[in-house]
Amino acid sequence: MKIGIPQETAPGERRVALVPEAVGRLVKGGHQVTLEAGAGVAAGFPDAAYAAAGATVGDPWGADVVCKVQKPSAAEVGKLREGVALVGVLQAATSADLLRQLAQRRITAFSLELLPRITRAQPMDVLSSQATVAGYKAVLLAAATTPRFFPMLVTAAGTLPPARVLVLGAGVAGLQAIATARRLGAVVSAFDVRAAVKEQIESLGAKFLAMDQPVEGEGSGGYAKELSQDQHQRELAFLAHSVKDADVVVTTAAIPGKRAPVLVTRAAVEGMRPGSVIVDLAAESGGNCELTQAGTPVVHQGVTILGPVNLPATVPQHASQMYARNVASFLGHVAKDGVLQLDFADEITKGTCVTHDGRVLLR
Repeated sequence: MKIGIPQETAPGERRVALVPEAVGRLVKGGHQVTLEAGAGVAAGFPDAAYAAAGATVGDPWGADVVCKVQKPSAAEVGKLREGVALVGVLQAATSADLLRQLAQRRITAFSLELLPRITRAQPMDVLSSQATVAGYKAVLLAAATTPRFFPMLVTAAGTLPPARVLVLGAGVAGLQAIATARRLGAVVSAFDVRAAVKEQIESLGAKFLAMDQPVEGEGSGGYAKELSQDQHQRELAFLAHSVKDADVVVTTAAIPGKRAPVLVTRAAVEGMRPGSVIVDLAAESGGNCELTQAGTPVVHQGVTILGPVNLPATVPQHASQMYARNVASFLGHVAKDGVLQLDFADEITKGTCVTHDGRVLLR
C-alpha cells in the first residue's frame, strides 16, 4: 500500500502525521511511503531521516492512503485522487462541508477523534496522546506566567510557600497537568464530576475536592456528561469558593460534541487574588472560564486568563511521535496484506469512517 505524508498547512501547525520511526516499521511491513519535502522539519525530523527509514521524498497526494494531522483545506481535498483514503483528525462533527466534498470525490475518510473508547482502540487514541501534551504544556504556561515560584523555597531571605494549583477536570489532560504541577513542586488539588477519578487524582499526590452533595457526571465511554441546571448551579457555587484560594487554575473539562461547560464565572474570577492565572484548555470549544478568549490572553482585575489553542503543536516532536504511533496502529488495523480492507461490522472501522463510496456516513 502506498502511504503519503503531506506537509501540514494549518497556521501554527508544526506536527507531522508520521515520523521516521513509524515509517521504518511501515516500510518493513511492505508499504511504500512518500513524504512531501520538508513535512517533518518543523517537528525536528529532516527529510534525510525519512529517507534513512525507507521513505521517498515526492508527491504524497497520489498515495492510496494520505495521512494528516489537521483536516485538509479545500485546495488539499482537490489534490486527493478519487477513491483514495484519508486518515486524520478531521473534526467531522463540525465539518459538514468538508465531508460533502470528500464524499463527492469518493474519498474513504477516517476521522480519528471518533475512535470508540474500547481497549482495542487504545493504541490508536489520538485524543489521549495529544491531551497528554496539552496538559503538560498548560502547566508550563502557567508557571511562566504566574508571578510566584511553583515549589516551596527556603532561602536566606526567608521561606517562600509553594504555589497552589487547582485542576478542573481529571481526564487525560487534567491528570497530566496534575502530575506536571506536582513535579514542579506545587500543592495541587483537583475536581471532577466523575467520582470514579478520585483514586487517580490522589495517586498523583493531589487532593480531590468533593462537594457536600456530589453530582454524578459520568457519561458513556468514561467521558463527562452534561449536568442538569440545578446540578450545574451547585457546581458553580462550589468552584467559585475553591478557585479563590488558588494561585493557578487549569481547566480541562469538555463534553464530546458540545460546547465546553462554564466552570469559572466572571464573579469567580473577581474573587481570585491579583496575580492568579487561569489556563483554559477548553478555549477552542467555548472555554471553561466565562472570560476566556481563544488564542488571546485576557487580564481581568489582575487575574490573567490564557486560552491557548493547539498546544500539542507547540511540543511538535514528542506530539508527532505519539500521533504517529496512533496512526500506524490504525493503519495496521484497517490494512491487511497491503490493501485497505473495510469491515463495517468492526467498531473501530464503523466508528471512524465518515465518508465512503460517495456517501457521508457520519450520523
